[in-house]
Amino acid sequence: MEKKAFQKIYTKISQITKATCSLQATGIGYDELAIVNGKLAQVVKLVGDSVTLQVFGGTEGIPTNAEVTFLGKAPTIKVSDDLAGRFFNAFGDPIDGGPAVEGTEVEIGGPSVNPVRRKQPSELIATGIAGIDLNNTLVSGQKIPFFADPDQPFNQVMASVALRAKADKIILGGMGLTNDDYLYYKSVFDNAGALDRIISFVNTTDNPPVERLLVPDMALTAAEYFAVEKNESVLVLLTDMTLYADALSIVSNRMDQIPSKDSMPGSLYSDLAKIYEKAVQFPEGGSITIIAVTTLSGGDITHAIPDNTGYITEGQLFLRRDTDIGKVIVDPFRSLSRLKQLVIGKKTREDHPQVMNAAVRLFADAANAKTKLENGFDLTDYDQRSLDFAKDYSDKLLAIDVNIEVNEMLDTGWNLFNKHFKPEEVGIKQELVENYWPKS
Repeated sequence: MEKKAFQKIYTKISQITKATCSLQATGIGYDELAIVNGKLAQVVKLVGDSVTLQVFGGTEGIPTNAEVTFLGKAPTIKVSDDLAGRFFNAFGDPIDGGPAVEGTEVEIGGPSVNPVRRKQPSELIATGIAGIDLNNTLVSGQKIPFFADPDQPFNQVMASVALRAKADKIILGGMGLTNDDYLYYKSVFDNAGALDRIISFVNTTDNPPVERLLVPDMALTAAEYFAVEKNESVLVLLTDMTLYADALSIVSNRMDQIPSKDSMPGSLYSDLAKIYEKAVQFPEGGSITIIAVTTLSGGDITHAIPDNTGYITEGQLFLRRDTDIGKVIVDPFRSLSRLKQLVIGKKTREDHPQVMNAAVRLFADAANAKTKLENGFDLTDYDQRSLDFAKDYSDKLLAIDVNIEVNEMLDTGWNLFNKHFKPEEVGIKQELVENYWPKS
């Protein structure tokens, strides 16, 4: 990094913790970058002339008389169409062996969109996964997390959403990915020949955890370029937001801030909201939709991270293993898309709302039958049929390996109703039954 003649170099550090160092300096801005003893750092706290820097690589080996050079700018990324198909690290440097990107340099982490410029989301984002498209339909400009236990195959789900989703650009922000996860994404995108519309920002477990804090802003700044400048629909996939929040707590704890619930920083809500609120539908047609993964520890939904996330986002998608069919499904009882009513039956076929509701109700009847069975009660003929239906429904519609179009999902639903029930047991409006009930 070239040094400009007027850059001040400081050599007196007053305090060093594991992740931060402090010194007296003037004319410094919040979020500004600096080089401390050759390591990149960022301003995280300003009190008068006292400046605290977060050192990305950790402070090990930094002496109190180390050289500190302020760069006079916050982290930036160069945006242009050249971003497509590339893999970058948390600082926006290429990690795929390709050339540096040329483009307009913009600061990351700007404010979210003025509400006046937002439009009510109204476009369907199809993912090809029936547990999402049929029961929890996503809408452009929505923000929604997957809640999943750490052993769930959420990276596979994210990769398949990236390949199947009907969006102009897909941006992956990977935080704390293992090397295997990183190579998995890379090979899946390569083999699918889909790289031309996918951009990835990756922090792996080999990199310092603090670097993860840059990844969502890098991904969303790139997303804003394509959504605003190009009027494209952009889908941003962020995984894993729990590891992002862990990195926040590392920094705040090392700065001696008093932790809040579950040892998270008191600013957790606004830190997460700053990211999720970048989701937007523009009147001009561009949009940013955010799907994130929040891993749960021991399925605990009350932990500060999922708890705060639930207030900010518009629903959640729940993954669980269905023991009856041995596959991972999108759980219809615990999943919810709060915006689905904006598109189902409007942008999809007229029978969509009724098929969705009827199937979930019959699935609930099966859950009741299961409880009867476990408690030693006799099952009625209807109970048995609802159990058979539930297995088929899980296997052919809820399982995450199902990849079909929305109309095919609806037809599959009708076929399952026909296989296991009489029309009057399904409870769908007569005119829809006449139109769609299989005639055979």
